[in-house]
Amino acid sequence: MLLCYDQGFSQTAAELKKDSLNKPGKKDSLSGFDRFNKKAEALFKILPVPIYSYSPEAGNIYGLAKFNVLNLSKKDTISKASKLSEVFTLSSLGRINASISTQLVFDENKYVIISYVNYKKEPEYIWDIGNTITNDPEQDIVERFVFAGTALRQIKKNLYVGIPFDVSDYFNIQTDSTSFLRTDSVTGLNGGTSVGFGLAAAFDSRDNRYNPLHGSYILGTALFYPAGWGPYAFSKFAVDARKYINPWRKNVIAGQITTSYANGNVPFYELPEMGGDSQMRGYYEGGLRDNVLVDAQIELRIPVWNIFGVVGWFGVGQVQNSYDEVALDAFHLSYGPGLRIKVDSKHDTNLRFDFGFGPNGIKGFNINFGEAF
Repeated sequence: MLLCYDQGFSQTAAELKKDSLNKPGKKDSLSGFDRFNKKAEALFKILPVPIYSYSPEAGNIYGLAKFNVLNLSKKDTISKASKLSEVFTLSSLGRINASISTQLVFDENKYVIISYVNYKKEPEYIWDIGNTITNDPEQDIVERFVFAGTALRQIKKNLYVGIPFDVSDYFNIQTDSTSFLRTDSVTGLNGGTSVGFGLAAAFDSRDNRYNPLHGSYILGTALFYPAGWGPYAFSKFAVDARKYINPWRKNVIAGQITTSYANGNVPFYELPEMGGDSQMRGYYEGGLRDNVLVDAQIELRIPVWNIFGVVGWFGVGQVQNSYDEVALDAFHLSYGPGLRIKVDSKHDTNLRFDFGFGPNGIKGFNINFGEAF
């Protein structure tokens, strides 16, 4: 208890604090915007974010998205943060897409589990199995369930090895009678369940898995789908290499090169695909697909003010039947700007809005959490 002998100067602790803040040269450490943002971040960690978009192909798309970066154990102060992300969308034209993705880090970075669960029922727009873009992509309805992941064990600092797995079921595939998938008798029209296991190796020196300032990341995977485990016997190989440079302040130059290769009796829906919300942004995901995918992109990330930042990127990509057919003059272009809004200051994680473009009217808009790569 505080005793004040002079009643004329007695004040509560709250009043003393208020007076001290109002004295010349003393300011509240948080502005009104900062206080609002701090409350919004706290709310964001609890409640999902409503999302909306529109496209002629899908109509009005409504949904909810939830994203959390967290430390799994308070006792483990060494492990990098883990990620948990959920998205559900429903469109006015009957599209359904629901997914959960995780990246869990345990025991002082010794174990990493990356997983992805997805159900979707929506059209896939395909220009070609090959590298040719046509005026009108073919629309095919595909329904699928996918459960995929990679379990990694650290064997040396920043070096991991592990086992990737993939279970996918494609069904209710609907195509027009004149579809090239039918006229060319493309493998996979009847759908089916595929089960694959393999080997993976990763090098990861990034300072932040979801918004790196510096470091490198390389992931190589080999998946094998044996005969008898599904209607199709095939294999898939992929390499994803990334580099991050922090030349000044928090500005970042990020670069990525990826390649994928599929071999055997590969169904069309398991072929390496170009496009999406992370690579070759602006292009339909899977609009071009074939046995071989090669793409690369470079992105400049600039913080602008407070929680806001902007990015600009340039990318190239192509698909071919074999690596022998990959050619410099066959690459397609992707470029565009993006807006970033920080939603987790502790883990420096952003909500991103990307506008992707390409030649001949190609364009797309994506909303997601974390950086594209």
